[in-house]
Amino acid sequence: MKKLCLAALLLFLPGSLFAKFDFNANCLKAYQLIFELKLDVARQMVASEKKVNPDNAIVPLLENYIDFFYLLATDNKEDFNRLKGNKNSRLDQLADDDSKSPYKLYAQAEINLQWALIRGLFGEQFNAALEIKRANGYLQENAKKFPGFHLNLKGLGLINALLGSLPEGFMKKTLSTFGIKGDVKTGLAMMRKLAEGLPKSAYEPFYEEAVFYYSFVLINVTRSENAYAETIKYTTRIADSSLLKTYLKAYVSAKKGHNEEAIATLSERPVGSQYQAFPYLDYLMGIARLNKLDFSAGAYFNKFLQRNRGVSYIKDSYLHLGWIALISGDVRSYHAFAEKVKTTGYVINERDKQALNEVGSGSPNVGLLKARLLFDGGYYTKSLEILADINEGDLSLLKDRTEYHYRLGRNYDELGKGDLALQHYQKAVNYGKGLKAYFAANSALSMGKIYMKRKAYTQAKTSFNTAINMKDHQYENSIESEARDSLRRIN
Repeated sequence: MKKLCLAALLLFLPGSLFAKFDFNANCLKAYQLIFELKLDVARQMVASEKKVNPDNAIVPLLENYIDFFYLLATDNKEDFNRLKGNKNSRLDQLADDDSKSPYKLYAQAEINLQWALIRGLFGEQFNAALEIKRANGYLQENAKKFPGFHLNLKGLGLINALLGSLPEGFMKKTLSTFGIKGDVKTGLAMMRKLAEGLPKSAYEPFYEEAVFYYSFVLINVTRSENAYAETIKYTTRIADSSLLKTYLKAYVSAKKGHNEEAIATLSERPVGSQYQAFPYLDYLMGIARLNKLDFSAGAYFNKFLQRNRGVSYIKDSYLHLGWIALISGDVRSYHAFAEKVKTTGYVINERDKQALNEVGSGSPNVGLLKARLLFDGGYYTKSLEILADINEGDLSLLKDRTEYHYRLGRNYDELGKGDLALQHYQKAVNYGKGLKAYFAANSALSMGKIYMKRKAYTQAKTSFNTAINMKDHQYENSIESEARDSLRRIN
């Protein structure tokens, strides 16, 4: 079946019809290797194609894919500064190419969109907004000129989902000034349609890319309750030799409480010199192991810190090493790691910002910390057992009392005990309204979700608005964005 799809694709992608966009067998193989994260081999194949067929306009697009995934894996600021200059030269190569090909505007949009996503990781929000604007314009024009070109849905779906879920802030205001708005529901529908339809079409080799972006949106952008089920469903048909598949499965499993699956997936990941180094996977293994209170996690955090050349998760790794020390009773080492959180790494990534905030708030209560970790791993009953041993009256800090009820609410919520969850969420809201910790705001958001499921829309709106109206707390943007999106769905 795959050979038939490949044959159909090569007929459709067509060296004969669009000579300058020749997605030939060599280019297609390089593209597939990129999505397995075998970047060095792909780089060699693209260089060979460039030498043999210097006018092939697919080459600059493939080169950009390689830079995109290389920077995602390395997270390195110096590499980003070195490689971002490639963007304009690649767009220049495409500017005069075959306007009768759907790949001209698609490739220009793709290059802009990839750099927008990368710039977002390194804090270049204004330039990212400009590139999203350009990508959107190219794709809208391409959809009009080539309505049967299915790949337009990938970029348009991603842009709609990203823009539709943006919180109030600089990026949203900038894009609104440009006249660009998004709709989450529309974006997800586009991407789901593509994921469903590609295996049955001549575009089947683009399936892995479509799934990558769809999963990214479900997990990170919309924080969908279906993120785990959808990602596992659509990654099933991707080859196990793909390191990108490992990342997607492990990431969504760790984020959505399927901790044992995350550990198993990372333990069985493909290895070899042909794969791009991806230190983040060691960090993720550390997170997953610590979420079951397995202190071998420390070795993975240390491995990440030794291999990492990037700007993200440094502070958060030291925070987790500090937690291991604290739970083990080594208070002195905890404070040493807390000092590392303050003095090393960067504050671009949300997890690192949160790590800095956490050490600034003082040492966590050990019982609450253990309950938190177990909850994050999906061990809800074990988390409740830890909380059962804590007497609220012994918690002298308002922050700890707020967190105590928040953790109880979260566990009961996941176990389907909505009435108990609502009771504890409400106590967390009452205690924590004025705190910088996120417990009260996220409790209000969670209450809104429970009421929404029950179709108690008046109470849901009240809870979502409570979450929105709480200001100056951790994760303010993401909590507010999710609450606003929920309100839109109710309306």
